[in-house]
Amino acid sequence: MSGKRPIKFKILELFLDGNEHWNYEIVSKIQDEYNMNGNFYRDSINFDIIELASGGMLKDVEQEVDEAGIYKKGFLLHKYVITDFGKIRSSDACLRYV
Repeated sequence: MSGKRPIKFKILELFLDGNEHWNYEIVSKIQDEYNMNGNFYRDSINFDIIELASGGMLKDVEQEVDEAGIYKKGFLLHKYVITDFGKIRSSDACLRYV
């Protein structure tokens, strides 16, 4: 993980494309890039996404029960999009000029 952006910054950076993303898509990308394998890291990254949403930087736009076990069978999946506040905070963190 050394030399890489803090994980929450990377999460925001992934959302800066303006598209909606499911939590499991973002978690998977972060796990691959940061070599953070296993359920503990999966859940920790998901918690980071939840914190960004609770801070108003991401907006929860859709939910669905994970019937197929894509992320965690029986758990609720969330689709998020970055908010204007998230874009401004990303700019403040020098991720991108807004």
